[in-house]
Amino acid sequence: MRVGVHINRFNHPAGAPALGAELAAAGAAAEAAGVSWLSVMDHYFQMEFNGGAEDPMLEAYATLSFLAAHTETVRLGALVTGVTYRHPGLLAKIATTLDVLSGGRAALGIGAAWYDREHEGLGVPFPPLAERFERLEESLRICLQMWDPAANGPFEGTHYRLAETLCVPAPVSSPHPEIMIGGSGEKKTLRLVARYGDACNLFATSPEEVTHKLDVLRRHCDTEGRDYGEIRKTMTYTVDAADDGDLDAFTRDITGYTKLGIDTVILAPRTGAPAEWIERFTAPAVQRLAELD
Repeated sequence: MRVGVHINRFNHPAGAPALGAELAAAGAAAEAAGVSWLSVMDHYFQMEFNGGAEDPMLEAYATLSFLAAHTETVRLGALVTGVTYRHPGLLAKIATTLDVLSGGRAALGIGAAWYDREHEGLGVPFPPLAERFERLEESLRICLQMWDPAANGPFEGTHYRLAETLCVPAPVSSPHPEIMIGGSGEKKTLRLVARYGDACNLFATSPEEVTHKLDVLRRHCDTEGRDYGEIRKTMTYTVDAADDGDLDAFTRDITGYTKLGIDTVILAPRTGAPAEWIERFTAPAVQRLAELD
């Protein structure tokens, strides 16, 4: 099981002027620790349970581009982009640019969106849930068409219509940046993972619950004629033991997940100064998980 880090707070004690240096240091610390994945959240406003809308929030893809310039090996992505945030053709172009400039290290994390306050606050349309899932599926189809050099042409969907799906330069990743679909909804989200995803992202609720979600994904793969083994399984771990730096408690808790086929556990510290936390907790956690294998 590999380790990722999800940066989700930007409330550095020294304020906004310190964020650039802090993120650069976090990228360096992550690579020194042997972290394989580095992500940021994609929101307009900070989430209510994580400090509230008045707390600092950076735009995701500008931040990922900054991290790309300060790292060399770690995979980079948003965890995850709401489908309503950007037009899918533009999103594909943004993700492609990150992939090209990072040397093929970009992933496209995407989901159905949920945070109504930020949409209302900035005047971004927030359609009902059923429509958001329809838009999510069309967006996935658009991205895949834009990343297929032989498929340039029109796209006619219910919600999106593109006269061309031209994307030049093409991604460096082959055949395209990894598509990670976030969420654990059994009827729609995991079906979309089986149909379009290269990776899924679940929450580390309990080994029993994650086992159930993976069983649902496997059944969707059977229905879609998809090889379940092709899909990279990741989970986000937000249990307080990791935030508190209790490595022994983390090791005990994570042991229950090690036999489920989870490729990467993504640790999400709720701190605006992640570099020190990565050095103190994540680096030894990488070693602990290597020993569990």
